[in-house]
Amino acid sequence: MPFDHAHAVRERFRSLRSRAAFWSLRVHAERGERHAVRQDTPQPPSVSFDRGAMLTAVSDGGYGYCATSDLSRAGLQQALDRATAWAEATRAKSVIRFDARDMPAPRGEYDGPQGDDAPARDAIHDLLAAECRAAKIDARIVERFAAIHLFEDERLYLTNTGADLRQRFRYTLPYARVAANEGADTQSRSLEYARQGGFESVAASGFPGCGARLADEALQLLAAPNCPTGTMDLLLMPDQMMLQIHESIGHPLELDRILGDERNYAGTSFVTPDMFGSYRYGSELLNVTYDPTQAEEFATYRWDDDGTPAAKVWLIRDGLLVAPLGARLSQARAGLPGTANARASNWNRPPIDRMANLNVEPGESPLEAMIASIENGVLMRSNVSWSIDDARNKFQFGCEWGERIENGRRVGVVKNPNYRGVSATFWRGLRMVGDASTFEVHGTLNCGKGEPNQAVHCGHAAPACLFGAVEVFGGG
Repeated sequence: MPFDHAHAVRERFRSLRSRAAFWSLRVHAERGERHAVRQDTPQPPSVSFDRGAMLTAVSDGGYGYCATSDLSRAGLQQALDRATAWAEATRAKSVIRFDARDMPAPRGEYDGPQGDDAPARDAIHDLLAAECRAAKIDARIVERFAAIHLFEDERLYLTNTGADLRQRFRYTLPYARVAANEGADTQSRSLEYARQGGFESVAASGFPGCGARLADEALQLLAAPNCPTGTMDLLLMPDQMMLQIHESIGHPLELDRILGDERNYAGTSFVTPDMFGSYRYGSELLNVTYDPTQAEEFATYRWDDDGTPAAKVWLIRDGLLVAPLGARLSQARAGLPGTANARASNWNRPPIDRMANLNVEPGESPLEAMIASIENGVLMRSNVSWSIDDARNKFQFGCEWGERIENGRRVGVVKNPNYRGVSATFWRGLRMVGDASTFEVHGTLNCGKGEPNQAVHCGHAAPACLFGAVEVFGGG
């Protein structure tokens, strides 16, 4: 396991001393491996290990923290002393007065899906090399890349008031990309699969056999006409819904962003505190939850990094905005309900409001019924480009794959499909939501926010969704 010194750290923590009324220790340990083959050439493998601790103190309304990679008793005590000094220095300067009595003291352990252990490294290399070889089906195939990223993450959270939490997570992330070129036109198809679990995720992702399939699809795109331009129906498949949820629901609903904390870096939000409980974010078919109950989803956990227990929370219900993505601190500042989403990217970063598992709940429409309802539209999947303003309102997204739909039938592949819109207007145009048979779990590895920057992973699950009157256009 990445962190095998839990008992020793607990003993050291019990011996720490501070003038503060409350203090905590969060240890974060991560070990990772990445293996890749480009064309038919193995890339240098990478192996990493990172471990350290964040000490936090609360003193007479002030709050301070200090990180250290020195997990000896002396190193932890030194970090706690500095955290205490910062807490004392901020007593009269905090936006709110922190109260040690409000700090939770949970106890427990959680293991995310561990699944199958990875095979030997030469077996992983052989699998990657086989998919690269299989993608070489035509002279126009100019790029073939396959990779598998393995990492384990363990977190230990202790407080002087008795909290003791230990959580373990395992991730196996296959990725492949194939590009085809003819003249000035280059088209690509990719496979990404981001869930928790062991090496069984590779088979579940469809990675075996993906090389030839992606190459064939890239060649189809080369031969396809450009995506048409106009206002029409848009059918987004779950792998593109992931980005749509992330950018135009997840980021706008982060409460620290709504309160203005991120305006210098990650941006603000078009959402304001008075909207909760009354604002129509989407059509009555839109139901969005923060949901840590799906164990395999990429950002599932039982407690956030402040020790708050995670539970399913409705953020948008029947199209109405209900609650923000705000952790305990932001909830206290705004006087609003929220979620257990105080998350830190590593041991040397403090927890801030981050989306975790943010999902669109399934509806009742089978995919074929959705297609049959479209007179003029495009189906899109697999994001390739995105742009959205600082308020997370006006956006423009492009996809790898498009299919023209006319009079209820798929009539052919189109390339360079793009669409644009305004967040709330777009979601109010949601006119059909796919049933459970269309529901898929996806995720993203690197969502950036915070100063200094923190890149965290997020899970997003969704069914296929059909939107009306969307501005669609071709590119290239």
